[in-house]
Amino acid sequence: MKIRILSANANLYSTRRLVEAAKARNHEVEVINHAKCDIVIEKKNPVIMYKGQKLDHTDAIIPRIGASVTFYGTAVVRQFEMQHVFTTTESQALVRSRDKLRSLQILSRAGLGLPKTVFTNYSKNVKEIVDQAGGAPVIVKLLEGTQGIGVILVETRKAAESVIEAFNNLQARVIVQEFIKEAGGADIRAFIVDGQIVGAMKRQGKEGEFRSNLHRGGSASVIKLTDEEETAALKAAKAMGLGIAGVDMLQSARGPLILEVNSSPGLEGIETATGKDIANSIIKYIERNV
Repeated sequence: MKIRILSANANLYSTRRLVEAAKARNHEVEVINHAKCDIVIEKKNPVIMYKGQKLDHTDAIIPRIGASVTFYGTAVVRQFEMQHVFTTTESQALVRSRDKLRSLQILSRAGLGLPKTVFTNYSKNVKEIVDQAGGAPVIVKLLEGTQGIGVILVETRKAAESVIEAFNNLQARVIVQEFIKEAGGADIRAFIVDGQIVGAMKRQGKEGEFRSNLHRGGSASVIKLTDEEETAALKAAKAMGLGIAGVDMLQSARGPLILEVNSSPGLEGIETATGKDIANSIIKYIERNV
């Protein structure tokens, strides 16, 4: 089988592990920088060019699309879909997952627990926004932020109003979320492949840091999910239409609360914490579907 991994950096841990896993199962594998692909559109002949060569005879793709190139990366995935190539992440699901607001609306419609979230069109009534999110402290998030960047914990009402007003003046889109104190600066990531949880870890923010992202110095350890957490994670991935997903949840007094469903979850943290070969699970997922 010929598998192409869409990744801007062949040296990234996740990309390297997927290459190793594909080769270990005797597949031909190639890393393609999707940002450098050219898309040729004509009647019933979708073509993708890369380094002057036509990309054909592809059995499956594994999109590893960075948030900064979502628009173009998704267009490349769509072009492969038009060629009837199997993709581990469908283009429409990728677009949905990258829109924080749309994602939360989809998850809400699916009946999943969420931190209370407020979004407005640069409303000047910032006091009411803070109240609607449950009062200070609150979390203010940039809609385009990733890996914990653009996420602020605001301790007091006055500070929250100032931060929201500052973002509004910059015309930066933000959402305001309630702060879940009992989570203690930790969250859970459930890694899902083809409707199955293949690994789960608890990420703890470093001392004095409410964000648990490993990129921000957090630590990870293996965790056994409760039945309620398993159900929530699987339901979230299904609602988003993702075959591969990293579902991030908070443990709260009212049960698991979904923070985000990641369509390109990294492998390093989850494989290190759990000792499981997640990359192999992804290659087997392709084998079952091609």
